[in-house]
Amino acid sequence: GDLLPADGILIQGNDLKIDESALTGESDHVRKSVDKDPMLLSGTHVMEGSGKMVVTAVGVNSQTGIIFTLLGAGGEEEEEKKEKKGG
Repeated sequence: GDLLPADGILIQGNDLKIDESALTGESDHVRKSVDKDPMLLSGTHVMEGSGKMVVTAVGVNSQTGIIFTLLGAGGEEEEEKKEKKGG
């Protein structure tokens, strides 16, 4: 399975199945089609089929980037508090 590098909307697909377990924790492959569930998310893997998508977000603006930013934000605040107390 190819790793999707960006978020996007499926505009053409052929029997596309995506492994979204990295984001959702669900182990079942999700069937994607233009008519039903066309959102493709970065960090997920293509398990079957093929398709074309229009990229809607990359990097920190993608769903994966937002999650990592939110997870990292708590750690940065803790480090800043420690630095203030130590100084």
